[in-house]
Amino acid sequence: MAAYLFELDRNHEIRQACELLMTVSITRFFRDREFWRTLEEKLLPELIEVHPEKVKIWSAGCACGDEVYSFKIVWECLKKRLANPPELEVLATDMNPTYLDRARAGVFAAGSLKDVKKELLKIFFNQKEGKRVYAVKASLVRDVVWKNHHLLSDSPGSDFDIIFLRNNVLTYYEDRLKQQALKNVLESLAPSGLLIIGSHEALPFEASKLVPVAPHAFVYRKSN
Repeated sequence: MAAYLFELDRNHEIRQACELLMTVSITRFFRDREFWRTLEEKLLPELIEVHPEKVKIWSAGCACGDEVYSFKIVWECLKKRLANPPELEVLATDMNPTYLDRARAGVFAAGSLKDVKKELLKIFFNQKEGKRVYAVKASLVRDVVWKNHHLLSDSPGSDFDIIFLRNNVLTYYEDRLKQQALKNVLESLAPSGLLIIGSHEALPFEASKLVPVAPHAFVYRKSN
């Protein structure tokens, strides 16, 4: 163990391989279902009122894409009720290139989709013949850019209206690294933008510019 820890300190390739082995891909569509309902019925409509031309989203640590495609389903459903929906720009990042490849492919086992309503499953997915496997349709892939990114490095963009930071860095990193990563993320969040963390996660420090948004304690709005 001591020899391996020594190699981690001095060998970048071994350290990177170790980090990739510890990344987590286990998730599912519409985790915390009530939050997604609030997003569609309240938070997104309010955001669109403020930004009627363009909305920017960042899914930070997107794993295999379940969260990104969940958001796109909500967006597509909301668009049908809008006369002039704004342009959408979605950035989905993860440090694990294997997960990004799976996300781009957009193919999911039935177990990941157990919280997707049957009518939405028919609209947005194609079932693989004879298998309990589903592929996303083109409407969900549109407007999404996938990018390899480490949350401790420089931000991949700025002025995001919503940043999803759920069940990754705030769960698995030590406090010092949590603080560094979160500061990087907050710098990328637009004024009045929403930060969404995991429902069982907590902020690693008191952020005066983040105001909780009811009814979900894990949703925050950045003050101006």
